[in-house]
Amino acid sequence: MRHTISVLVENKFGVLTKVAGLFSGRGYNIESLSVGETIDPQISIMTIVTKADDWVIEQITKQLNKMVNVIKVVDLTELDHVEREMALIKVSVKQENRAGVLSIAEIFRGRVVDSSLNTYTIEITGDEKKLEAFIELMKPMGIKELVRTGKIAIAREIKGNE
Repeated sequence: MRHTISVLVENKFGVLTKVAGLFSGRGYNIESLSVGETIDPQISIMTIVTKADDWVIEQITKQLNKMVNVIKVVDLTELDHVEREMALIKVSVKQENRAGVLSIAEIFRGRVVDSSLNTYTIEITGDEKKLEAFIELMKPMGIKELVRTGKIAIAREIKGNE
């Protein structure tokens, strides 16, 4: 099963390596990893996506919680949460398909962040399914280059605790 794990850590040298090493040392692949500072620059949050059964995730969570620089670990998979990814997609454009590319981008709420005579670079954000659908529609247009962030996620607030 696919799990999205949120790990709050001290923003210190080597923490990312230790966390990634925990996964690789046990033979589990990290499908997606996103790391960034929180509102407190001394604390970062990691969003890790991996495939494993519940028992393995429980063991990984326990091991992460034992690490000195780890503050909090939450498996968001079973919690109500919001998740997003971003992609930058450089698409070939010719006179005859410019309007079509722009129209599809608009439908997906993407925006052109760079253009040249032969390409548009489109920024799109959303969940994984939205990005995959957009990419599939852009393939016939001619994708020249594609980069994606890892998934970021945050738990929704429980009503009454807001």
